[in-house]
Order: sequence, then C-alpha cells, then structure tokens
Amino acid sequence: MPIWLTRDRLALLLAGLAPLAVAAVLLPLRGSLENTHVALIMVAVVVAVAALGNRVAGYLAAGFAGLWFDFFFTQPYQRLTIDVRSDAETLVLLLIVGVAVTELAVWGRRQAAAASRDAGYLAGIQAAATVGAVGGSSHDLIRQVSDQLVTTLELRGCRFQRGVAGLGNPPRLQRDGSVTWHRAAWDADREGLPAEEETELLVESGGRLHGRYLLTATPHRPLSPERRRVAVTLADQVGAALG
Repeated sequence: MPIWLTRDRLALLLAGLAPLAVAAVLLPLRGSLENTHVALIMVAVVVAVAALGNRVAGYLAAGFAGLWFDFFFTQPYQRLTIDVRSDAETLVLLLIVGVAVTELAVWGRRQAAAASRDAGYLAGIQAAATVGAVGGSSHDLIRQVSDQLVTTLELRGCRFQRGVAGLGNPPRLQRDGSVTWHRAAWDADREGLPAEEETELLVESGGRLHGRYLLTATPHRPLSPERRRVAVTLADQVGAALG
C-alpha cells in the first residue's frame, strides 16, 4: 500500500466509491431484484467499509448507500424523490441499520485493540519474569524492562539509575498507578506523564530501594490507569530480581 494511503484514507475512499460501484453492478437487475434485497446488499457494503475504517467512513458509506439506493432503485428513477411509501421506509431503515452496524464495527475494533494491548502487556510481564526466573543477568533484565516501559507508556526514552530516589524532586509514578508532582496529583489520564521533566518509577523489593527508572514522556499522550499499573508491575519484576 502506498505510504500516503493509510487504512482510514482507504476506508474514506471506499465509502464514496463502493456504494456507487455496487449500485452500478445491481442496476441491470433492477427489474427482477426486490428493493429490500438491494438495501441489504448496501448494508453489507457499509459493514465492510466500517470494519475497515472508522466511524466517519461508516457514516459516509451509509449516506452514499442511501443516496444511490434512492437515485437508482426507487421511482421515479434518476431523481432524488420517492413516490412509493415502502421504498421510503426501506431507505430510512437502510440509513438506520447503516449507522447501527457502523457503531458495532467501531466498538468491535476498540475491543480488539484493547485485547491486543492487554496481550502485549502480559507478554512483556511474562518476558521480564522469565529472565528473572531462569537466572538471566540483572543488566539484561533492566534493559528489557526499559524497552517494555517505552512501549507500554509510549515514551521517548527510559533509563535506569541504581540506588537513588527523589533526586531533583521529579514527578513520580506511584505504586497504585497514580502520578504525583510537587506533592500534588497529576492528571495522567488526560495529560499523560509530565513532559517537562523525567518521571521516576521506583524499583523496590521488601522495603529496600534498588534504584529508579527515569521516564521521558511523549507530550500530551494520555495514559490509562491500566498502562501505568503494568509499568509498576514491570518495575517490580526488576526489584524482585535485584532483591
């Protein structure tokens, strides 16, 4: 796929072209095909576009499907008017179902993305735990967890310092996933980690401090509580190994 043709752009392109192409294919069958069947086929087109793209693409596909259904398959033909009440009802249902399936497709994509992220987080934790369990070097584990933190928190950078905490009074990612800075809560759900300074994530075990990860945040990148707690769990793996 060309670099300029992203998945969403392709979906928007298909939202405009696919309903017209399908209508052109079905047009020779207009005399023998029930309009309800045409509407169902158009709904299938909307589903395909919405599954490929986003909500905007799905809505556009539903709108164009309704437009060409009206223009080609309702009397009077080639006019944007409808004389038959049942055809008008079919058009309304086509639009309603098109919007509904778009919302379902968007919801499905979000659930699939969330499942994929969760699987990635779990894989990262398991990989870190495996290094510790098989007796890998602490250096390898620290580096691996650093890479996992960059991925999980979408950081610009991450480094580990041994044996220090609180130096410079930086923002801190707490054990419960909350973020504090200057003794006040930081809204990481909306703002992500502070980008002005590195955020520290302590590495501890059994009440003993082993060091800290210093996290260089991507500005204004919201982070869910789940991501932040995964980061704490990853740091705990290092703490357990160093302990």
